[in-house]
Amino acid sequence: MDGIKRYFADHVWMVDGWHLDVAIDIDASGHFVALVPRSERGDRDYLGRWVVPGVPNLHSHAFQRAMAGLAERRGHLGGHEQDSFWTWREVMYAFAQVVEPESLQAIAAQLYLEMLEAGYTHVCEFHYLHHAPNGKPYADPAAMSRALLAAADEVGIGITLLPVLYMSGGFDGRPLSERQQRFRCDVDQYLRLLETVEQACGPRHNAGLCFHSLRAVPEASMRAVLEASLAPRPVHIHVAEQQAEVLECVAVRGARPVQWLLNNMPLDERWSLIHATHVDADEIAGMARQGVVAGLCPSTEGNLGDGLFPLEQFMKVGGRFGIGSDSHVSVSPTEELRWLEYGQRLVSQRRNIAFSTNRSTGEALLTYAIGGGAQASGASIGWFEEADVDAYTQGSRADLIVLDETAPALVARDKPAVIDSWLFSGNRSAIRHVMVGGEWRVREGLHPQRLRIAQRYADTVSALKG
Repeated sequence: MDGIKRYFADHVWMVDGWHLDVAIDIDASGHFVALVPRSERGDRDYLGRWVVPGVPNLHSHAFQRAMAGLAERRGHLGGHEQDSFWTWREVMYAFAQVVEPESLQAIAAQLYLEMLEAGYTHVCEFHYLHHAPNGKPYADPAAMSRALLAAADEVGIGITLLPVLYMSGGFDGRPLSERQQRFRCDVDQYLRLLETVEQACGPRHNAGLCFHSLRAVPEASMRAVLEASLAPRPVHIHVAEQQAEVLECVAVRGARPVQWLLNNMPLDERWSLIHATHVDADEIAGMARQGVVAGLCPSTEGNLGDGLFPLEQFMKVGGRFGIGSDSHVSVSPTEELRWLEYGQRLVSQRRNIAFSTNRSTGEALLTYAIGGGAQASGASIGWFEEADVDAYTQGSRADLIVLDETAPALVARDKPAVIDSWLFSGNRSAIRHVMVGGEWRVREGLHPQRLRIAQRYADTVSALKG
């Protein structure tokens, strides 16, 4: 047992349910060696009554954390009778113009700390603020990317950094607007940036490919990047978020966005289709058949008025999904999962929509979120990859959450009700401790750097406002 740290828990939640009296062995590099059910408990390194895997957050735009709440006034741009995603986007573009590497790190560190305290242990950062606000590259073209990696290191969260290829302002290939210039890369610039980011990645980091959307990346450029990137990296793309995008794609490319991807791109388990809100039955079946992950962000999709993803139909054909906090109007996996289910209940006028055989609604939602999020991250995290306990734990990064059995939501709950009570009961946090890579990042509900990071964030946002 040299270099192996052993912890004990009364109950550990795995893919097949709760396991009793589990010994958790973690090596010096912060990876699981084994989870051994029905072990004799030791008191010295006792974790608690209820232990669950950490939750991956598969979609984040970190800088938007500092603008949450700034677009909640109708007609805020003047002359608009109705607000929409497209008017919100103009507010976001204006805010993006004032963010520089130092301020981005301060904002991202605050956000990532909040994620850890909420139970997210890994974040997929969909990153397109590449250049200075005037559109010119920084002296270090990866300065903004390094700021995000530094923020993740500062608080101890895992990160999949997804530098975004962003080239055009619409399906017709029109040039980017002045406020979009800092997002722009050509294919060669993008591949150099990706290489630099991969070289900068540390032990809890990895990188992936990212196309902003079909309207922002021409087909030839997508193919060029995919052909040049031979490593098995995750691939993320915004798609079918808004009806206007679907209609324009049909008009210009002759197919709905997801159907176009299915027909023209090598979709497989590496791909995550973010939002995919407006899909038909054929697209749903194709996504499931190709093993892609649907990246669902219910709090942001609700905030922007995007619409509802057809979750029930997708689950029935074996589709995979994970959750993300996207624009960070909420930073809570429980709220994302709760509203994913509630949206389906409202539209169907029925209850318990996220059905899975022999699992409750909460258990089904959490299983999908962890499995889909781990797949989307391209990292070896979670313990949900195989049915055999030893196979799917060994070598995975040791990320876990210890729930607070004294929290009102969990008092007097037994095994069948714990996950549902955590996800569907109240708004007070039920998280006591959070571990990432074998290291404690949250203790008794709080991150140890909370006050310092919060003060820097406050100073940064105040300066940006000025």
